Amino acid sequence: MTIVTLLTDFGLQDAYVGVMKGVIWGIAPDVQIADLTHDIPPQDVLQGALALARAVPYFPAGTIHVAVVDPGVGTSRRPLAARLGDHFFVSPDNGLCSLVLTEVEAHGEPVHFIHLNQPQYWLPQVSSSFHARDIFAPVAAHLANGVPLEALGSFIDDPVRLELPQPMRMESGWHAQVIHIDRFGNLATNLRREHLPARVVPVIRLKGREIRGLVEAYGARPPGELVGMFDSSGFLAVAVVNGDAARLLRVQVGDAVEVLLYPAAG
Repeated sequence: MTIVTLLTDFGLQDAYVGVMKGVIWGIAPDVQIADLTHDIPPQDVLQGALALARAVPYFPAGTIHVAVVDPGVGTSRRPLAARLGDHFFVSPDNGLCSLVLTEVEAHGEPVHFIHLNQPQYWLPQVSSSFHARDIFAPVAAHLANGVPLEALGSFIDDPVRLELPQPMRMESGWHAQVIHIDRFGNLATNLRREHLPARVVPVIRLKGREIRGLVEAYGARPPGELVGMFDSSGFLAVAVVNGDAARLLRVQVGDAVEVLLYPAAG
């Protein structure tokens, strides 16, 4: 059974997501649909790209990912389909697949992008404001039914790419920034495990507060304490045990984080 995932900024108040599912099942009734999230902040393509990149590795080969965070809907931006590694993607050409693409390229896996310009694989009527329903959902369904990627349009080699903000090395450590805040108020930064050498004690400075060292789990410190740790995707994160770090520190995505590195004792 083919799996189709959905990621959007549509929320669940309206029927948009349900309608996408109806279109997919109307063309490919046997597919299994998995909702990644529909709570991406409106028009926030980078947050959509982060969520997609975090989720893709946990799905089997052949999964079709439909990602729609589309502030350019109805404009000249291209609708795309792609094969990246052993997964397929259907999305607007605005960088939503950039972080997956970077990872796939780093491993030398196949990369093929298609400009979706074959309307026989779309709905008969296309609205200028709902390409998720009229283009992306039906294309994903046709892919699930076995239509070859190359039949859906023309190959391109210039998809729009987003770059994840990179931390800056300094003599005493790193200048980083908050790149994601989850619903618990945990603050993910753009520092990863590989940025911190072994046998160092990191000191995290953020909004006038200082956190010395890292913990392995949220429950390793008393409730209410501010802690640093690596999250489930390997990013250095700041959290409040049983609390909300974003609210406590009044932090937003893009705020600066300083990480100083000191030799471990012994």
